[in-house]
Amino acid sequence: MQIETLKNTHIAIPALFLPQEVAAEACGGLNVPALETLLARAQPAPLPAGSLEAWLCDRFGVAGSAVAPVTLRADGMEPGAAYWLRADPVHLFLRHSQMVLQAELPLSPDEASSLCASLNAHFHGAGMRFFAPHPQRWYLQLEAEPDMRAHPLAQVAGKNVHAHLPQGPDALHWHGVLNEIQMLFHGHALNLAREARGELPINSVWLWGGGRAGERLARPSGKLCGDSSLADAFARATGMPGGALPGDARDWLDGGGDLLLVWEGLQRAVLRGDLQAWQHAMLQFEQRCVAPLLDALRAGRIARIVLDVPGEAPRRFVLARGAAWKFWRRPRPLAGYGAADA
Repeated sequence: MQIETLKNTHIAIPALFLPQEVAAEACGGLNVPALETLLARAQPAPLPAGSLEAWLCDRFGVAGSAVAPVTLRADGMEPGAAYWLRADPVHLFLRHSQMVLQAELPLSPDEASSLCASLNAHFHGAGMRFFAPHPQRWYLQLEAEPDMRAHPLAQVAGKNVHAHLPQGPDALHWHGVLNEIQMLFHGHALNLAREARGELPINSVWLWGGGRAGERLARPSGKLCGDSSLADAFARATGMPGGALPGDARDWLDGGGDLLLVWEGLQRAVLRGDLQAWQHAMLQFEQRCVAPLLDALRAGRIARIVLDVPGEAPRRFVLARGAAWKFWRRPRPLAGYGAADA
């Protein structure tokens, strides 16, 4: 059977490149020859989008980086005409003189519902209502649209929150709201129980991704696969076929059409500060994505691979079929692409 040649295979993989001070240790001993070959033979190109969230909004035509209404729908609730913010549960802790944010905390549905109920009781009558359709993804519905700018959670995790607090004309009001939430959660019976079990308390939320549900989203590719629940939410909002990546990315090439592949495992590991998990996710990406796609490119099953690295120093690499055979472009170690070199 003749297999239609794909026009494009587009990959997004945040946290592919680590800062120089940790890249050598993280990449030491990693065997990723296909990825190093792709990077060496690809043509660099500008990538305007910074975060993965901004990248997805750009690809799917979501105005103003309004992630909240997109993921809310994926979590089983209709956004309607209201203004929504993500209000994800986090843990704040002091590191020297900085207040650092930790995300991706284990949390049960009952715990999430209990804390949101406390928030709704505290802010009753203030035009605010919290929802927790998913334990790690909370939402805030507002009667009035706030005039502020907020950073995505993934950009703040592991960093000093004071440098990333909401900005804009309404920022001081929302700083006060966050302070009230922290005081409410301090000493909360649920958090005391978590601490007694040796678990981190949920002592704040992070507000981000605000907006209203827009018109019909764009459909940037024929299908989507990978390990990103965020990307999957965008795909479901458009009706685009998607799912978890199988053992070999070539299984998704049959039938033609463009392929969008989003790999978030590296970023999740960075958010947890888990170097071993980052290395494992990197090897999975090499074996299940890059190596088979590079083989498919050389075999003419796809026309080109575009690899985007969203982040603080966003980068794009475009590899056409002809360039894949340029053996004189010798690979260099992955650690040599540290974020500081971008």
